[in-house]
Amino acid sequence: MGKLKKVFTNWRIIMLIILLVLSLWAINPQVGREGAAIRAVEKNSPGELSGISNPLPNAPPMTREVIISLNNEPIKNEKEYYEYLSQLTPNVTLQIKTNKDIYRLTVGEKINRTRTGNLINETTFDNETNTTKTIQVPEYSEVSTGQPWVGLRVYDAPTTNIKKGLDLQGGTSVMLAPEEPVSDETLQLAIDNLKERLNIYGLSDTTVREASDLEDNKYIKIEIAGATEEEVTKLLGSQGKFESRIGDDVIFTGGEDVKFVCRSPECSGPDPRTPCGKSGEGYACQYYFQISVSQDAAKRQAAKTAQLDVVPGQQGGYLNESIDLYLDDEFVETLKISPDLKGKEATDIIITLGGAGATKQEAALAASQEMKRIQTIIQTGSLPVKLKIVQTNQISPLLGQNFLKNAILLGIIALLAVSVVIFIRYRKWQISIPMMVTMLSEVTLLLGIAAIVPGWTIDLAAIAGIIIVVGTGVDSQIVIADEITRGERERIHGIKEMIKRAFFIIMASYFTTIVAMIPLFFAGAGLLKGFAVTTIIGISFGTFITRPAYAKAVEILMK
Repeated sequence: MGKLKKVFTNWRIIMLIILLVLSLWAINPQVGREGAAIRAVEKNSPGELSGISNPLPNAPPMTREVIISLNNEPIKNEKEYYEYLSQLTPNVTLQIKTNKDIYRLTVGEKINRTRTGNLINETTFDNETNTTKTIQVPEYSEVSTGQPWVGLRVYDAPTTNIKKGLDLQGGTSVMLAPEEPVSDETLQLAIDNLKERLNIYGLSDTTVREASDLEDNKYIKIEIAGATEEEVTKLLGSQGKFESRIGDDVIFTGGEDVKFVCRSPECSGPDPRTPCGKSGEGYACQYYFQISVSQDAAKRQAAKTAQLDVVPGQQGGYLNESIDLYLDDEFVETLKISPDLKGKEATDIIITLGGAGATKQEAALAASQEMKRIQTIIQTGSLPVKLKIVQTNQISPLLGQNFLKNAILLGIIALLAVSVVIFIRYRKWQISIPMMVTMLSEVTLLLGIAAIVPGWTIDLAAIAGIIIVVGTGVDSQIVIADEITRGERERIHGIKEMIKRAFFIIMASYFTTIVAMIPLFFAGAGLLKGFAVTTIIGISFGTFITRPAYAKAVEILMK
């Protein structure tokens, strides 16, 4: 008991225990959790109109809203949710109970809308000439399926905060490439634009990131969980459309009308006219940025605002109608119009946005994020880059579940096999049991970090990295155990001296592995990045935390 007390009072062991507790708190495991978690809410669907909110992008899985029952009928998983809906008919009332609220809605009817290939005439109003004109548009046919429509996409309620990649949960991945060489800044603008579009379409389980290969070709990789290949390619196949409207009149659009959107500090940032200040129980800040529009857009704005009235208020008031922003015909934001723009043909326009928070820093951050969001929306359709789809992959949810089950099973078998071999080799519990605990600790720490870091998903590449981490960990621990037992057997050095010799070998192996992982950041257009990141973080935890703790435990137990 005296040795065990020394083990658990050693500072290295205490630090490891604290990190393990924090990792388990981050993972938040809840075995046997039931229900159907809401993955996405379709725009203008009965679910959205009832008040159900779309999940925030990259929100921790355990914070997702989970459907518990439908019309007081318990729902245990995704399968039971869709089976219950299939029994309903359109126009019936449905009560949805979740772990956060109770919603009531009228079930809609699913409509299949397909393009016929024909063109039809459509009369529209031309704002430039103030006349009507006839244009040809694609014809669509709408067929009622008679199937119930709620507009919610669900999946089995998560049992941990670990975010699984497409390999393990199913979905579609798309690789986009610019049709011509672009700068890093332009590519980042395209990424921001795609994130905003996917968010507006109600797709929350998405990952949009830049990728490149060893030949410095640039790509954009998009992963969307729970979406089909047809849905994703249809959404990403178009360049996007931005419109600003006052009432039903289009004032300016992205592309030809928007000439410039400022993102530099010279013409964007905190509004000097209204610095951050107290607002109620918190703080409020205002940020601004400048845009330039075409002369035609300025004329349309002047003609429309000349008809509006001024509503008195702070800072001169505002006009009695607002300007509404639409992305792909979906409303995204409304902005008040300053009286200074009434009837004025202004090509340079200042847009001011506000943000609130409990502290001045939170309010400034909220205003800055809102400014960046509106900047991205206005630039939609005006980006000087065209993207092409170079690769799509779709993985079914069932296949992903099989991957996960097989990976967990093989991991358990590998740990047991290694433990048996180690016990046979050393025949000392003082070596074999700490080694097993260290292996489990390294996996737990890795999963804890994955649960905390936004956007980090565990996929097959990451699982391969975990296996590498465990393998190198066992190798390092064997080096430590061999040096200690050899020193004890030959009585040539003290235990501490032998541990120092072991860690000289371990550090050499550590730096060799780091150097080997760096090229994998860029190999295969970033497809192996998850493997490289997982391996580097895992062996770093092992080299500086778990393996020194193991060496200290063995040193105490073997004395």
